[in-house]
Parts: sequence; structure tokens; C-alpha cells
Amino acid sequence: MVEKTLTVRNRAGIHTRPAAIIAKTAAKYESKIFFEKETMKINAKSIMGVITLGSPYQDILKMTCIGPDEIEQAEAMEKLFENRFQEE
Repeated sequence: MVEKTLTVRNRAGIHTRPAAIIAKTAAKYESKIFFEKETMKINAKSIMGVITLGSPYQDILKMTCIGPDEIEQAEAMEKLFENRFQEE
């Protein structure tokens, strides 16, 4: 299991386009991936789940990856967040 804290770095926050990129990237891996914010825990492979988090700029999410390719999945997701979902 890999756990990391991610910060939303793009000014628009996580809206439809970043949510789709997150879900598409997550789906490339066999491992399960979850984001947690306050009392909510969602499957990051679900676009609607990611949108439901309502994460604005500078929001902090806890990511958990569980499975055979968890390290690669976590690294790919961390890179997405660091690159601001290629929006800026």
C-alpha cells in the first residue's frame, strides 16, 4: 500500500477536465486508488467521484494505492498533480 498527500496546484481546482485526466490515468493501472478529503473517500477511477470531492486550488487530498502496480500508479498521479493537469 502506498499513501501520499497531494496538493491541488492548478488555480481552477479539480473540475471536469482534470477529473477526466485523473480517472483516465488511474484506469491504466490494475491497483485500486482512492482519494480522501475530510470524511469523503472516493474511487479515483470514477470521474464523478473525483468531481464530487469539489477540490479547489491548494486543497489537500490523501491518496492511497493498493495493488501490484501501486508504486507506478502513485508516481503517475503525483506527476499529474505536480504538472497542474497540464492546464497552466
